[in-house]
Amino acid sequence: MTSAADPLTLVLVGPMAAGKTSVGRRVARRLGVAFIDTDKRIVAAHGPIPGIFEEHGEAHFRTLERAAVAEALAEGGVISLGGGAVTEAATRDLLAEHPVVFLTVSPDAVADRLRGSSRPLLAGEDPLERWKKIFEERRGWYAEVSSATFDTSRRPMQKIADEIVAWRREQR
Repeated sequence: MTSAADPLTLVLVGPMAAGKTSVGRRVARRLGVAFIDTDKRIVAAHGPIPGIFEEHGEAHFRTLERAAVAEALAEGGVISLGGGAVTEAATRDLLAEHPVVFLTVSPDAVADRLRGSSRPLLAGEDPLERWKKIFEERRGWYAEVSSATFDTSRRPMQKIADEIVAWRREQR
């Protein structure tokens, strides 16, 4: 059983629109632990992410993000990281001691999910092409930090969550 000193922790990483929040909430519910979305925490403390990017730049945002990740890991639970969190070596180092699941998704499935989104890094001409480029840039880092990979493209989020819960329980 987990104690306060050893909270059950599971980190979800992956590209924008891979389902980290919807899968993460379900996994946390099944495991009986808190769900923490580091992007939502940053927004609550510092305002909307597009505004942080615009006013202070990506580097400043990544610093805030690293602090949010460190705080979440100390608390434990199911932790969903923003898509770009893995771009920072210091953030990747924080993940080394924890079970990390890489949620991957196909460009086709993402196209449906991106409609009407307001993600700052996808602003511009062709959001799907931009998504593909960002995913290719980050794919190696997701693989580097993760202990398991689950594809969310065309399967019910609940089924994926059940598989992740089963996997996490085997890790103990």
